[in-house]
Amino acid sequence: MSATLSSTRTRAALRASARISVELLLLLVGLAVALWLLGQMWSVVWPLVVGLFITTLTWPPTRFLRRHGWPPALAAAFVTVLFLLVAAGIVALIAVPVASQSGELTDGVVEGLQRVREWASGPPLNIGDDEINKAFDSAVTRAQDGLGSMVTAVVTGVSTVVDGLVTAVLALFLMFFFLKDGPRFLPWLARQLPGRFAADVPAVAARSWDTLGAFVRSQAIVGLLDAVLIGLGLWILDVPLVLPLAVLTFVSAFVPIIGALFAGFVAVLIALVSNGLTDALIVLAIIVVVQQLEGNVFQPMIQSRGLGLHAAVVLLAVTLGGSLAGIVGSLLAVPVAAVIAVVWNYVREQLSDPPLESGASDGVDDGVDGGAVVPS
Repeated sequence: MSATLSSTRTRAALRASARISVELLLLLVGLAVALWLLGQMWSVVWPLVVGLFITTLTWPPTRFLRRHGWPPALAAAFVTVLFLLVAAGIVALIAVPVASQSGELTDGVVEGLQRVREWASGPPLNIGDDEINKAFDSAVTRAQDGLGSMVTAVVTGVSTVVDGLVTAVLALFLMFFFLKDGPRFLPWLARQLPGRFAADVPAVAARSWDTLGAFVRSQAIVGLLDAVLIGLGLWILDVPLVLPLAVLTFVSAFVPIIGALFAGFVAVLIALVSNGLTDALIVLAIIVVVQQLEGNVFQPMIQSRGLGLHAAVVLLAVTLGGSLAGIVGSLLAVPVAAVIAVVWNYVREQLSDPPLESGASDGVDDGVDGGAVVPS
């Protein structure tokens, strides 16, 4: 005879499900409000995030100087100036060789366009000069018709560049203050918070800072691997500007998606105008292989080891961040996921029962008083 459902247990299960659903809904509403507020304050939040990222790179030398007797302000100023000099050196390392070989590159571009034109005029396309001129005139006419859209795009691009410069300047100032006053922040924060928050929030902040540093270091390692592998391929093919292209690849590794596309496009273009179509296709194949190894092997393995996240979690986080917020979402997805994991692990530690001592009861009633362990 089949068992019948208990009305009491059914009502209890429905009530529990309803209560959990309402609580989850309230959490989602709170999360949506927090994200909306974050979007409204993004002009301040983004420089703060960039400042924290570059602070993780510059804090080790600052800490070294402070431990050797340098005043905090002097150590922070020295490292900030050193960081600016290194950044300027990287730009010079890319720009100077390119400028010195600009004539050769220009001649290569002209020669490449002539080759394309000769190829288009032959079989199977058989495109004559008259058709090419007509296509050029048509393109000029369309460009003139769309002048308003072009002006709008230029204005938007200039605005983006200005916003980027403002963000960079704010991030540098924030980096200086973080380097100068960072160690005093957590004690100050503990004094401002009541009760358990005075201990819990600084502890989570300290762990999150360590996690952020691990993320930046892992990203630098991945960029170095990309630069070495792609630079080695360019050197074997005797492509010019190998060192600037390798440096550009390393720097662009910190900008997800668009950075790799830009560095790869520049490398393929230089290989095309200097070595020809065959070497350009080989360079393209090398870049695609290296980028696939980075996205599916190097980055998940290195970041999962440094951040304590599984490689599948890293891949899913980058995919979700990119779908929600584009390039910025891809950049922040992994550190945000790692910080969430830090908070989750800390909450689990605080909510877990204390470990049983050796010789203590395992919870089975053996008839001896005092066998149960009572959490404090």
